[in-house]
Amino acid sequence: MKGLIKTLKNIWSIPELRSRILFTLILLAVYRLGSYIILPGINSEILEQLFSRSQGGGILGILNTFVGGSFSRGSIFALGIMPYISASIIIQLVGAVLPQIQKLQKEGESGQRKINQYTRFLAIFITLAQSSGYVVNLKSQYAEAIVETATFTLSTMAVLTAGTMFLVWLGERITEDGIGNGVSLIIMIGIISELPVALINESQSNAPMIFYIELLSLALVIMGVILITQATRKIPVNYARRMMGNRMMGGSMNNITRSSIPLKLNASGVMPIIFAQSLMFIPATIAQFFPESDFWTSTGAWFANFTSIPYSICFAVLIIVFTYFYTAIAVNPNDIAESLKRNGAFVPNVKPGRPTSEYIDEVLTRITLPGSIFLAMVALMPAIITSFGISTQFAHFFGGTSLLIMIGVVLDTLQQVESHLLMRHYDGLMKTGRIKGRGTPVTPIG
Repeated sequence: MKGLIKTLKNIWSIPELRSRILFTLILLAVYRLGSYIILPGINSEILEQLFSRSQGGGILGILNTFVGGSFSRGSIFALGIMPYISASIIIQLVGAVLPQIQKLQKEGESGQRKINQYTRFLAIFITLAQSSGYVVNLKSQYAEAIVETATFTLSTMAVLTAGTMFLVWLGERITEDGIGNGVSLIIMIGIISELPVALINESQSNAPMIFYIELLSLALVIMGVILITQATRKIPVNYARRMMGNRMMGGSMNNITRSSIPLKLNASGVMPIIFAQSLMFIPATIAQFFPESDFWTSTGAWFANFTSIPYSICFAVLIIVFTYFYTAIAVNPNDIAESLKRNGAFVPNVKPGRPTSEYIDEVLTRITLPGSIFLAMVALMPAIITSFGISTQFAHFFGGTSLLIMIGVVLDTLQQVESHLLMRHYDGLMKTGRIKGRGTPVTPIG
């Protein structure tokens, strides 16, 4: 306890770090306050009641978790920052095949500014499309909660689009002037805001001993996810000796962080689950256009229920496929091999150039399989947990995108805080050692 208090004092004694943390907390508070500002023409209380009865435990319930309940309240932030994330994913995928985007990625800061600009424009179009779908969904399923006017559709679309872009601005300000990745923190705060309500409801619906067992199980799941998320396969690297002035430089290095290539077991992060989850909406959406077809009716029912066996099987297969796909985009063995060759480095017993690239690719392929299976298991954990009688609202925190996002964002933020402490010669956040993986930060969302 004394060590923790000392660390907190050290954090507060650094003016820059203190101002960054306060700035981040203020902007996150603005986001939470804005999530309770209701769209014009919507009765929030009626909407929440109707939502909890119809879709509270389905796919829309999962989306509602990401935006901190704003979806079910009819808030100006009902779509959250998810359209911007979708735009970022699309730009990343296009960048893997489009030479123009690849050229911008290599131009440094100026190229990144242009890519960010393209992402914002695409986010506006995606938000307009999703806001129109939100209005259609309101009118078809929650008409009782609407006080419709002549300009209800246009005003709702405009306000939702403005709300999403305002969150994008908040996220960018947090990233530049605060601590942590702003977009990721906004999503995490939305998810965590639902946790107290879920805990209270779960504690009231179960005996105390059962509730304590559930909390212990949740802690074990979190520990396991952290261990797998931080797991790396390190490829040893040696440096060729070379003369620099009158000194001999290079040779085998003792510091393992500098003489190895850390390949993460889960190099793709949470992206495969997001990709797969977006595709899982398609069958249920198509089924709405064929209400008289028995095939599409049953298919839509399967894919609208995340606890069904067909949904779980398809979801797991898509996650494994997308893990390999996104890892291939995120980690390029050819670039790594070329970088090693330029710096006079080589993998022991492997020739530089193409043989090194093939070796790294082989290692990456092998470790991606257990990583993809792990992601699939985490994604299916909420469906498994609900079969034991745990409420759907609380089960979402046992796995899936929610848990991975929370753990990834927390680790990334702690790594940044520790970097500020170590730069000013303070002890890190952990007395016995630094946070594992500090040299390889978690890939932020967006």
